[in-house]
Amino acid sequence: MPPPTWMSEQEPSLPKITPIGFIRLMSRFVLLGFYTFSCLAVLLLLRTIERPLHGTRRPWTPKITQSVCKFAFWVLGMKHEIIGTPMREEGALVANHSSWLDIFALNAFDDVYFVAKSEVAKWPLIGWLAKATGTEFIVREREKAVYNNKVIQIRLLHGHRLLFFPEGTSSDGRRILPFKPTLFEAFLVPELYEKISIQPVTLIFHAPEGQDPRFYAWWGDSNLFDHLLKALTIKQHGTVQVVYHTPVAVNDFSDRKALARYLEAQVASALPWNA
Repeated sequence: MPPPTWMSEQEPSLPKITPIGFIRLMSRFVLLGFYTFSCLAVLLLLRTIERPLHGTRRPWTPKITQSVCKFAFWVLGMKHEIIGTPMREEGALVANHSSWLDIFALNAFDDVYFVAKSEVAKWPLIGWLAKATGTEFIVREREKAVYNNKVIQIRLLHGHRLLFFPEGTSSDGRRILPFKPTLFEAFLVPELYEKISIQPVTLIFHAPEGQDPRFYAWWGDSNLFDHLLKALTIKQHGTVQVVYHTPVAVNDFSDRKALARYLEAQVASALPWNA
């Protein structure tokens, strides 16, 4: 039986920080910080060579981002399971969204660039890291829809595989919110319609033993600092499963709403709580 509507629920409380928990928190923070910024320095240096040789394509630097994401799971002691195969052809991916950990889970074994709301670019530290790794920022206003679509089309035509969170927000991770069809309009132009595929992906977070099932979710008024604190403090982490479904050709669908409905159903089909 699925849980009640997520918007009505209270966020799980933070675990108490014991002296040992504080040592764990600081050691993980130092390890992740040092490795992340060391890799970022290498990425920016390598980009100065990659850009003149390959232009908008980035055949090298995404591997550095993957390294950081894999390292983060190792430091946290969190299991990361891949089910299915990430597509290699040109196109995009769509996934459900429940946490900032989604970005690490989706980037750890695949070369993708995220599409995020413009507000993320202004977030301290995270916005800077997102820019450095090639995230595309869009303004979520109706009058900006045409501009957003054009930016996405340019990235796709340059061979970048973009990843969207079509729910437009994060949930408690135990349900799929309705996919917003607006951004799917970008795929319907003649230059892309006949050649682009989209792969639906389901993220399934299993909470640590004895913790609230929504332990990894970040939604509503959740505080990012508190959420990070929780992830760095807890001794034993749970598991994230990344389920790659069969890619679908955009030209199999007559309009963006039909495409959005199909992809939403595919992503929802792998959630165990929907069974």
